[in-house]
Amino acid sequence: MSIQDNLLKIKSQLPENVTLVAVSKTKPVEDLMEAYHACQRIFGENKIQEMTEKWQQMPKDIEWHMIGHVQSNKVKYMVPYVKLIHGVDSLKLLKEINRQAVRWRKSINCLLQIHIAEEETKFGLDENELEEVLHFVKNDKNGMTNIKIVGLMGMATFTDNHEQIKREFNHLKSIFDQYKKLETSNLKLETLSMGMSGDYQLAIECGSTMVRIGSSIFGGR
Repeated sequence: MSIQDNLLKIKSQLPENVTLVAVSKTKPVEDLMEAYHACQRIFGENKIQEMTEKWQQMPKDIEWHMIGHVQSNKVKYMVPYVKLIHGVDSLKLLKEINRQAVRWRKSINCLLQIHIAEEETKFGLDENELEEVLHFVKNDKNGMTNIKIVGLMGMATFTDNHEQIKREFNHLKSIFDQYKKLETSNLKLETLSMGMSGDYQLAIECGSTMVRIGSSIFGGR
């Protein structure tokens, strides 16, 4: 099946309240343009240099999402155009995003990444760290004026154990529900990003409102 066919099939299965991020990392611009011509406008990349090169070449009505682990010293390269940063996993990183956004006189939307998997290699905040970050952001004295926390994201353990994945997704949904009543000028949790090609349908059942799908659209890497 073509990229266009894959996209149309996936979109037909998604509820209206679920946003599709087409994960286009390592894929050539030609493949992204095929998805673009099939009306896909949100693309996710995990390397800032690659994303910047594609942004420069492609139509400017595209929303670029940074979905990979972000190094603080690379933030400045994507601030001019990035729409959403998915993997904010430390207060240090959040401060740097805010600092660069101030320089560019922009506001940057961010998702806080929560560690829900049993694998030690996955990045993310634990619940105590999440509490600290939210407390810091809410305090006007800390000057976090140019970021907006719009939701949470998390990745389940890479396993065939359906019940474990479901348990991890439900855990993240419960954390999301716990904090979504918080609302300040720079904090309003509306997006719950969880689910990829292998588990997005289960993630949606568990409450996901944003899925990141790559290989099911573009094929394997």
